Amino acid sequence: MTFDAPRARQPGAIVAVLLLLFATGWAANHFTALLPVLRSTEGLSSAVLDGAFGVYALGLLPGLLGGGGLSDRVGRRPVVLTGVTTSGLGNLVMLVQHGQAGIFAGRLVVGVGVGLAVSAGTAWAADLGGKRGTTLSGAVLTVGFALGPVVSGLTAQFLPAGLSLTVPFTATVVLSAAVVLAAALSRRGTAAVPALAPSVAPDRFDVPAAGPSADDGRRGVGLALAASLPMAVWVFSVVTVPMVTMVSLMASRHSGPWVPGLAAAVTLGAGLIVQIIARRREWGPFAGVAGAALAAAGFCLAAAAGSEPSMTMFLVCAVVLGSGYGLCLREGLVDVETLAPAASRGIVTGIFYVGTYIGFGLPLLLTAIRPAVGVDGPLLLLAVAAAACAALRSVHIVGTDQLRR
Repeated sequence: MTFDAPRARQPGAIVAVLLLLFATGWAANHFTALLPVLRSTEGLSSAVLDGAFGVYALGLLPGLLGGGGLSDRVGRRPVVLTGVTTSGLGNLVMLVQHGQAGIFAGRLVVGVGVGLAVSAGTAWAADLGGKRGTTLSGAVLTVGFALGPVVSGLTAQFLPAGLSLTVPFTATVVLSAAVVLAAALSRRGTAAVPALAPSVAPDRFDVPAAGPSADDGRRGVGLALAASLPMAVWVFSVVTVPMVTMVSLMASRHSGPWVPGLAAAVTLGAGLIVQIIARRREWGPFAGVAGAALAAAGFCLAAAAGSEPSMTMFLVCAVVLGSGYGLCLREGLVDVETLAPAASRGIVTGIFYVGTYIGFGLPLLLTAIRPAVGVDGPLLLLAVAAAACAALRSVHIVGTDQLRR
């Protein structure tokens, strides 16, 4: 049986997967817009809120690796549904308890759930839709990442203080529960994909088809990681600069939940638009070169903006860096779909996303070293590294046929 055969028979299955990924992105990132509210109404310090992101990463990284590898063995569906449910439960914890203990516990649980859902869900979309499913998964995640903080930020901005946290967390929990229920009810209509291995029942719909694909000779875990990880490191490292670092630098002049909401809308909106353009115009692997180059340009612009960036410079940086995010995410995921063996796609996807989420540590690093070296120098060093990555990918594309598609 060919690898592509099951995809044609399941036009509705990928819709359910994309809805699950959308809810995952929302549940993961809406918290960003609530930081000013938690600081003002709950009295949580910047150190505590920074720590909440660190706790989130503690849950996220094992979730990414464990979810991807587990889904290769037991199937995508149970892992994804468990992940989305878990991320909803984490937000439920924060809905009930807004204090430090509740925020830390909730973000840890959310991290585990997001890790499970993102790695297994992206691999599931690739199983069902090939390159199209892969690129759609990245785009839909981006929409969730963007809309979550936008809606939560606007809600928190205009509702009374007593509801500014309750309503955003409630909406997120309801969304997670709704998509899990919808996916569970749609199982019967999406039960056509056979099993990946003899140990998996042949009527499962959520894993790739058995048997090697026609181009398995060009696939390998090492090849996939060598191509995708240089893209991964620029995915979230570039979006955290406008969404976290520059927002904090502008706090003395522009504050409130609307600021991180605007940052998410512009940065991730640019990333979504560039992904749509790249998909429709069928940009090849050189789109990854452009993504890394945009990251380098954006870091330079952020350095030029200085320690008190204007709103204009902030918006320009958000568009440039957001575009770099979109292209690096898209091309890294396509590299995984193109080069990873079907039997290892889940774990490779998880490793790729571990590489992307390392970028969330950048704001903490910049904050820690700012008293000693400022912000401009580290951003310029990042620009040099991103430019080098763009050059190396160009050489890789020209010198080999691994990335030609």
